Amino acid sequence: MAAALSAAAIVVTALPAPAHAAAPARGKAPGIAWGECPPPPPDSYRDPRQECATVKVPLDYRKPHGRTIDVEISRIATSTPARHRGVLLSNPGGPGGSGLDLPGALATLLPAEVLDQYDLIGFDPRGIGHSTPVSCGVDMSPTSVTLHLPYPSPDGDIARNVAFAQRTAAECARRNGPLLPHITTANTARDMDRIRALLGEPKISYYGGSYGSYLGAVYTSLYPQRSDRIILDSGVDPDLVWRDMWRTWNAAVTERIEDFYAYAATYPELFGLGATPAAVRSTYSGVVKALDATPLDLGDGLVLDGNYLREVTRSLLYADFYLPLLGTLVAELVPVTQGTSADLPSVATALRATGALRDPAVEVPADNQISALYSVVCNDAVWPGSVARHARDVAAARRSWPLLNGMPSNVWPCAFWPTKPVEPPVAVTDRGPRNVLVLQNTRDPATPWTSGVGLREALGKRAAFVGVDQGGHGVFALGTCADAVVVEFLATGALPARDRFCEGVAPPSPLARSLTARPYLPVGPLDGSAALFAAAAKARGTS
Repeated sequence: MAAALSAAAIVVTALPAPAHAAAPARGKAPGIAWGECPPPPPDSYRDPRQECATVKVPLDYRKPHGRTIDVEISRIATSTPARHRGVLLSNPGGPGGSGLDLPGALATLLPAEVLDQYDLIGFDPRGIGHSTPVSCGVDMSPTSVTLHLPYPSPDGDIARNVAFAQRTAAECARRNGPLLPHITTANTARDMDRIRALLGEPKISYYGGSYGSYLGAVYTSLYPQRSDRIILDSGVDPDLVWRDMWRTWNAAVTERIEDFYAYAATYPELFGLGATPAAVRSTYSGVVKALDATPLDLGDGLVLDGNYLREVTRSLLYADFYLPLLGTLVAELVPVTQGTSADLPSVATALRATGALRDPAVEVPADNQISALYSVVCNDAVWPGSVARHARDVAAARRSWPLLNGMPSNVWPCAFWPTKPVEPPVAVTDRGPRNVLVLQNTRDPATPWTSGVGLREALGKRAAFVGVDQGGHGVFALGTCADAVVVEFLATGALPARDRFCEGVAPPSPLARSLTARPYLPVGPLDGSAALFAAAAKARGTS
């Protein structure tokens, strides 16, 4: 893979700059003591060269000498220090995703001409993983999945969602106290600048996917002169954070699932879902309707209903190489929901093969990822509190975009959040050097084309843009012309003079893929790392 890639509003100024804004001598890291990393999540890969450290950052940057919290960082140092030009910081998205092991994936995927020049730096953002984690006591049993993202009842009722949102907001406040209001994108960007300073670097380069694109845009807007080469993969439109961003999924997932219908129809003998996209669509819709009416009890507390299948489907649409898994799952469900089979163990096996049932990371609160998601998006921006408004929006979404049953327009804990944002969202603007590359797929179910274009327009003359004609969430390392643009930018600083558009790559044949490999499903709704980690595993020969 590495060889293939080588070929190819108001700006917030009220808060004081971090105390370490001035960098010490380049290449020195006087405030960092590198050592062993915390245990990795079960069954995950960690580069043996990786080392970690804990740094202290202010809880509240308005009080830089007040209480501090921990931020865990990681590093894979360049093997050619003589060519070192800086650091490449990265974020996988989420919000809520751990970034400690993202350097290992990038080390697998990037060519030597890039790796020779950079130390690869990962981190768990504040509130996440091993960085003073938040926990809201969220129920993580399988039956709660369709509450974490708020799927209404099959008839559209949202009472269950409202109760969950109220309870979760109250528990977030009770369990986290003064930590909670400061888990924000802006503060994470300030932490990134603190990391930069502690590393002894005058600037940082950056790769961020999905939510990480918004984090990177905020960083380079706060610190344009400390930004080196910034790559934003699968863009979040800064004008949509956050409720309006979720609402884009109504149309985005509806458009993206057409790729699955066409894919399954290409292999009618294998999946048996139909020989045309329309036939597959009808089969899939029939399965969902049947599960809405009669959920399947698969044992061990796992009940598969229509909303659960909707959510598994939404996640599997993040990458084309998940489409065989989705086809297999739906194929197992057809005879069971039609009453011609009672083979529930095969359904459970197909569901587990999707990666939908995962163990939490060790030494981290089990609900940390979802709690961090709520903390960031509820603290970043004001949300409407009217239950009646959410009910109306859900009803409208169910009429126009029935696929997700109105979930993207439904109520979140943010509607009942105990605190107001400590500051307005950072304005993402075109003020600064032209050193940003935005990557975007045309049929992205999580950050749709319009969102990526919105980010590119917000950055204006600062940015170059590469669009790719394909479905899925995540652009880099999938074999399109965007890969060569990324490598050239990181290696030389050169950006395309004009925005570019690439052809996509064909989905893989289900006959060529092992369905036994553990998939890297997204850990959050805006996790852009799943495809990246999967590409790295493929390059290592471990999938």
